[in-house]
Amino acid sequence: MWGIIVALISGALMSVQGVFNTELTKQTSLWVSTGWVQLSAFVVCVGAWLFTGREKVMALAQVDHKYILLGGVIGAFITVTVIQSMSSLGPAKAAMLIVIAQLGIAYVIELFGLFGVDKQPFEWRKLFGMLIAIGGIVLFKWQK
Repeated sequence: MWGIIVALISGALMSVQGVFNTELTKQTSLWVSTGWVQLSAFVVCVGAWLFTGREKVMALAQVDHKYILLGGVIGAFITVTVIQSMSSLGPAKAAMLIVIAQLGIAYVIELFGLFGVDKQPFEWRKLFGMLIAIGGIVLFKWQK
């Protein structure tokens, strides 16, 4: 149950953040707003780290697969692409397409066991579920 609540909060925060970042970009520029988002996130993380415990910081140098250290780099491009998609499509359509892309890629990652994730068998019901979600987007944004 806790995981469901956290996921819903995460989705809500992503939508609000996307709108905030898009508006900030309109008043500054794409890379200034993206830089600010990443810098402010870093400051929040350092503050949380200072208050919650400072163990394991050197473990970063000892991770098994160095490519997993690219999460922050990917995060910067996520910020850029969310800003651009929300600016051109609007928050609702952009968020729906982003969620469909997340679902599809996450399923491929599970199917092939990529990046250390446990490999899962193909299931038709999951494919149908994704098709229903895509159909929901088409229905939601259908214009006469």
